[in-house]
Amino acid sequence: MAAEVAGQVAGAGAEHAEGAFNAGEHIFKHVVNSQHLELPFLGEIQLPTLHLGPLALPITKSVVMMWIASVLLLLFAFLITRRRSQVPGRAQSLFEILVVFVRDDLARKNIGEHGDRYVPYLMTTFFFILTCNYLGMLPYMSSAASNINVTGALALAAFVMIQAAGIREYGVVRHFKNMIPSGVPAWLLPIMIPVEIMSMIVKPVALCLRLFANMTAGHLIIVAFITMVFILKSILVGVFLSVPFALFINLIELLVAFLQAYIFTMLTSLFIGMSAHPAH
Repeated sequence: MAAEVAGQVAGAGAEHAEGAFNAGEHIFKHVVNSQHLELPFLGEIQLPTLHLGPLALPITKSVVMMWIASVLLLLFAFLITRRRSQVPGRAQSLFEILVVFVRDDLARKNIGEHGDRYVPYLMTTFFFILTCNYLGMLPYMSSAASNINVTGALALAAFVMIQAAGIREYGVVRHFKNMIPSGVPAWLLPIMIPVEIMSMIVKPVALCLRLFANMTAGHLIIVAFITMVFILKSILVGVFLSVPFALFINLIELLVAFLQAYIFTMLTSLFIGMSAHPAH
């Protein structure tokens, strides 16, 4: 990713050779979602807009990245499960380790005895975010998780699962009654009810913003380091500062991409467990 960014910034620097190089505009271009997609040998192409009656659905770069991630996951699942044998291969063994980890350390530990029923959702969330994050590390790709609309949709799905877990255990009325701890004086209810409703909404919002901010920050830092070469107009800055630090951040992003998928999944399982087993 660092090499691709360096090439793109160099091209932008050449375009602005006659005038002032606008660093802010260039950095913002790498963060904002758009209907343009850069492909090798083809350059920048315009993505179409689908029309369903009066509804216009623009196909953006983030949508394409989600499609690619979905296809890769479906292909991976097919290749992993097509061979049925008592002795699993290396890929199956690795996949089983991840499944057991999510089941034992996330679902059962945070949700309890009925945690196994949420393992498919948690696995899907984990691998989808992980694939999107690692796609953003490849040339000509971007991370869909750096789009707040994508993280918002993931958080909305988590919100539905959190509420569904409580409703499944206690029913609709008792689930929402469980939001208020038992024994609270009646005069505190006008204060406690709005606070608990806000808490219910803040949980998925925190998931959305945490994933979006962390996946966007790494790319911003890399672009900012490379852009320093053209701001300061110094080759030495690029050789001894910009490129080494950009590569270092790029290596850290390999770990951050995995951690963010894990944290989002772990917190989702924790919130599901809190909904299914509220403290009284």
